[in-house]
Amino acid sequence: MAKQTKSLHTNLHDDATQSAPKTSRHKFQVKSEDDNNLELNLTNHFLIAMPSMMDPVFGGTVIYLCEHSPRGAMGMVINRAIELTVAGLFDRIDLKLEIIPDSHPIGKRPVIFGGPVQDDRGFVLHTPVGEYSSSLKVTEEIAFTTSRDVLEAVAAGDGPEQVLISVGYAGWGAGQLEQEILANGWLTVAADARILFDLPLEERFAAAIKLLGIDPLMLASEAGHA
Repeated sequence: MAKQTKSLHTNLHDDATQSAPKTSRHKFQVKSEDDNNLELNLTNHFLIAMPSMMDPVFGGTVIYLCEHSPRGAMGMVINRAIELTVAGLFDRIDLKLEIIPDSHPIGKRPVIFGGPVQDDRGFVLHTPVGEYSSSLKVTEEIAFTTSRDVLEAVAAGDGPEQVLISVGYAGWGAGQLEQEILANGWLTVAADARILFDLPLEERFAAAIKLLGIDPLMLASEAGHA
């Protein structure tokens, strides 16, 4: 499993680096009196787009960060659906919901726009972690899987208890995300699995902001007067 996970890290970071602007290469570090620098690690955090972010791809989004290191960061948008259901996705990739009929709730769930990187591939955020051929273990309870076997398990009715299926993911090269945070492009807060898996998509942005103790309406008002 460790070898497969390392390969997953390498492939995802390479894709993210190739798609990231080459102007953003600065490390974000907390200076201390010691020679060692404490690097920011936002793994298992939400990125919440500031209202001032006008980017058509990421404006209004909440992103769950699956990994953050000096090499870069990657995660999944969790509140933007595409016009495709899970049943429709399975049909496209020749997976049949034989055990779970088309009327089962999971088949009616929307597929998420996870981000602009590899937006022709499916990715699954799920709990529990389980054992699949290509997974990134984010926490003890949550994993990000890129291999088809997790979708086969879902189709067969014995997949993870909770899943979020996306097309594409979000990626940043070394220093790029840190620069965007310093430019006030994102708010950050420790992730809440209930928002990640339980809340309707349209409620996730406001719920993530409330984790910071901020009223979403107040934030929008402040942005309007900036």
